[in-house]
Amino acid sequence: MLKYLTISAVIIALDQVTKWLMVSWLSLYETVAVMPYFNLTMAHNHGAAFSFLAQAGGWQRWFFIVLASVISIVLLVWLAKLKPHAKLEAISLSLILGGAIGNVIDRIHYGYVIDFLDVYIGTSHWPAFNVADSAICVGAVLLILDSFKSEPESQTL
Repeated sequence: MLKYLTISAVIIALDQVTKWLMVSWLSLYETVAVMPYFNLTMAHNHGAAFSFLAQAGGWQRWFFIVLASVISIVLLVWLAKLKPHAKLEAISLSLILGGAIGNVIDRIHYGYVIDFLDVYIGTSHWPAFNVADSAICVGAVLLILDSFKSEPESQTL
């Protein structure tokens, strides 16, 4: 399990370092064009995914801190109980765990999550996101793909 927690630690470190760099470089809502379809744009997300509950009045900060903390504990327990052959599942859970903790750190420290990656087509922009969000999404997709994998025959007997 320890080697998989290293993945979580790397995600947390990358997430926090990139957020620190962006906060040091960009002002709120400032945008820097990087290439067609991609900008760096400083944004503060007081809500959850796609700014869900962002205008809820402040209680959502603590709700999301508690929710992400409980989910992180569940992920740690799940990770600890995995069989040694469940490598993709362990990687998936580690990515999700690292992303969840990265965003919780922001909520505790700032009261919101720092987002800065801006993908767009024409004038249609995907909601801004960060390294932690990316790790959560990649982990979730890998976890779903892993669920379609058939069990080894020795496990089904």
